[in-house]
Amino acid sequence: MQILQVVLQVLLGITSLLLTLMILLHRGRGGGLSDMFGGGVTSNLGASGVAERNLNRITILLALVWVSTIVILGLITRFTGL
Repeated sequence: MQILQVVLQVLLGITSLLLTLMILLHRGRGGGLSDMFGGGVTSNLGASGVAERNLNRITILLALVWVSTIVILGLITRFTGL
């Protein structure tokens, strides 16, 4: 059980970093924190519809893995009495 916990903690760390990176890659929609860091300037050079949809899919998949890892780690912690 200890090995599973370590593997899940490593997976949680990796998905946390990747999820942060994926969220930061999203294009700002205007009006918010993205404007504070220069996201208010609209540029269509690197943004296409297909790339944005694929980025959304990857972000959602990573978020689901992240949440499920947290739930499984919580259940393991709850039922092993640590």
